[in-house]
Amino acid sequence: MTNDLQEIHEECGVFGVFGVANAASLSYYGLHALQHRGQEAAGIVCVDENGQFSRVKGEGLVTEVFNVKNLSTLSGSSAIAHVRYATAGGGGLDNVQPFLFHHHKGNFALCHNGNLVNSNEIKYYLEERGSIFQSTSDTELLAHLVRSSRMRGDNFHDDPVHPLLGPIRSALNMIEGAFAFLVLTPDALYVMRDKYGLRPLSLGKLNGGYVVSSETCALETIGADFIRDVEPGEVLVIDAEGLHSCKYSAFNHHYMCAMEYVYFARPDSDIEGINVHAYRKQSGRILYKESPVEADIVVGVPDSSLSAAMGYSEESGIPYEMGLIKNKYIGRTFIQPTQDLREKGVRMKLSAVRTIVKGKKVVMIDDSIVRGTTSRRIVKLLREAGATEVHVRIASPPYAHPCYYGVDTATYEELISSQLSVEELCMKIGADSLHFLSHKGLYESGNRCELCTACFSGNYPTSLYDNECKKC
Repeated sequence: MTNDLQEIHEECGVFGVFGVANAASLSYYGLHALQHRGQEAAGIVCVDENGQFSRVKGEGLVTEVFNVKNLSTLSGSSAIAHVRYATAGGGGLDNVQPFLFHHHKGNFALCHNGNLVNSNEIKYYLEERGSIFQSTSDTELLAHLVRSSRMRGDNFHDDPVHPLLGPIRSALNMIEGAFAFLVLTPDALYVMRDKYGLRPLSLGKLNGGYVVSSETCALETIGADFIRDVEPGEVLVIDAEGLHSCKYSAFNHHYMCAMEYVYFARPDSDIEGINVHAYRKQSGRILYKESPVEADIVVGVPDSSLSAAMGYSEESGIPYEMGLIKNKYIGRTFIQPTQDLREKGVRMKLSAVRTIVKGKKVVMIDDSIVRGTTSRRIVKLLREAGATEVHVRIASPPYAHPCYYGVDTATYEELISSQLSVEELCMKIGADSLHFLSHKGLYESGNRCELCTACFSGNYPTSLYDNECKKC
């Protein structure tokens, strides 16, 4: 999927370090590895041996926000970090994470990947009890819930060693949705994942300390050894004594977001024991079995569709060719407000290799069709380069339902597969044929029993609260 204003954006990425020297530098490289999960803003909070917090955050890419000078202001062996694409709450510097909170019972920092579906209800509940919010991000809700737990008279017992553990478990039982939260205190890192297992979160070890990351590719980048995934519903406390684990809920599932495998995650990441590249390649194999076609070459849309294209090629015996080239040096600023300039922007970002596709019957593999405009433009590029036929194969089912868990597709009107049949969509994008991977193929690609396929099936693992009205 080529990402322009017409397509979906990633959620966010979180990264944490505890007990490792130069935590800020490690966090910088970790965020760089997670840059694909959010390009709007980034931030790092460190805490030193004296319990003093320091923070650098800003809008832009990781390389734009951080430099040698401001990284040198971040001292300590523990840190949390965040890259962001704005979902709930919108953009602006006030919403750039990690957030830092000052409280007479102890200061702490907080960051979050995901989206809370009952955020409006929780915010109303807290404001009625005196809370004042500094941002419009739903991430801030956890901090207020943690600090108001005593007023609620919750039954979670105080832990003298980890004083935030009880309040955190209490707060997590009030929120609903997708999340991977990191909370940093002067002497501990609290790591938590939603009970549905919607968002990925991995744990690693490095130089006697620990690292947590949204994806394992960031662990590889800094040389950390992968230990395991954080479990759904788990609260993991990392301190000087090591790891301490407990559950905040007895209800636990592994409804990993299917789009992590299909599109969001880097191909060199492993999510719940499944390599993303291997998953995508297998989806391409299954896609050919489900929808074979006679053609001369298989072409993948860079970058997230290349693995599926390889699988389709291997299974079919049709040669895989690099018929589309992505210009990796085009930044976010090429998108212009006029339609004419947007069209030119697509050509700047993606081009067809004329000598490869001319006179050929092409199978074009993409990971998904969301709003349809980009697929139509790519089919047009291939035809203008001389392709005699363009058969489109999509390595996921039709994306026909909004996501409320951290992806910016909030209405049915935005999603072309909720408006058109496959046959109508084929005509809309100008393809000779169009087929999507089946729901069964989505599960078989990773040999999974559970996934969140809400964007494909409309079956949401959680209640949607006030988001229900958006289904109309």
